[in-house]
Amino acid sequence: MADLYGDLLETVPDVSYPLSAYFPGLAITVLASLAAAYLSEHYGAPLMLMGLLIGLAFNFANGDARLHPGLGFASKTLLRWGIVLVGLQITFGQIASLGWVALGAIVAMVAIVTLSGAAAARTIGRGAAFGTLAGGAVAICGASAALAIASVLGEKRASQAQLTLVLVAVSAASAVAMSLYPALAHSLHLSDKQAGFLMGASIHDVAQALGAGYSYSPEAGQTATIVKLTRVALLAPALTVVALAFPAEGETKRGLIGLPWFVLGFLILCAIHSLFIVPEPALVGAKSATTALLLLAVTATGIRSPMNLLLEQGWRASVPVIVATLISFGLALLAALMLV
Repeated sequence: MADLYGDLLETVPDVSYPLSAYFPGLAITVLASLAAAYLSEHYGAPLMLMGLLIGLAFNFANGDARLHPGLGFASKTLLRWGIVLVGLQITFGQIASLGWVALGAIVAMVAIVTLSGAAAARTIGRGAAFGTLAGGAVAICGASAALAIASVLGEKRASQAQLTLVLVAVSAASAVAMSLYPALAHSLHLSDKQAGFLMGASIHDVAQALGAGYSYSPEAGQTATIVKLTRVALLAPALTVVALAFPAEGETKRGLIGLPWFVLGFLILCAIHSLFIVPEPALVGAKSATTALLLLAVTATGIRSPMNLLLEQGWRASVPVIVATLISFGLALLAALMLV
């Protein structure tokens, strides 16, 4: 994964290439992503998980240095533009509609879940940066958050193998949650709003949180949508905190209060969507473009992952994701029962 501060993989130096140099890597990334989209559509599997697994299946191609410029471009530049476009999926009005108490609870949950991942990682000797990556992915929006946080942390703090493991673990946990949480909500006799809050506040991936909510009821789906997109909106401040907590070597800040340019772009588009009427076709197109860009980034990350290092991580490296997932569910259920 490329680094916000330039701590790039040795195989992908931060230099300019002629346009033709990007084609081989981008071509294999697009082909693998199309295969992932086909499997996801026809078998109902999570799209990002399919992209990651197909990317890992193409991992052997990373041995060809001709692919490195295109793979690096997909896993860094396309990712960051995808994060920018996420801003058009939410408005400040949607967030405000929750009320200050519920909003405060969501902010607290995101912070606690992220810190729980960091604490769990330190307990097993994996380091706070890796735990922040795992906990933040669970707390905010799954694979998309993991990619964004890794972009801020950089390869020196969260390795490519660690990022890949988090992507696999968080995607699998999100898929299990999507299947399990609606049944748990029914068994607990939660109201539509309570169930929607629970699923929106605890399921990792956006599509799966919404899918679980609407599988419960239309009202639960609407509540899950607002709650989940509020968590997505917290990606920007979360990345700012991560950038300040893990500054580049020899620096305490970088840019506008440590704010990466793609986070600033995210906030600008969110403000535009909140203050102005954006044509529906533009919103639909932006959503499709976001999905496509993030899928390409995930797939390229899988292709670039050093499999030997990934295998060396072992099952214990999944502990932060598991701990954060359990804490996220417990806090979301408590908030749903007490506040909704």
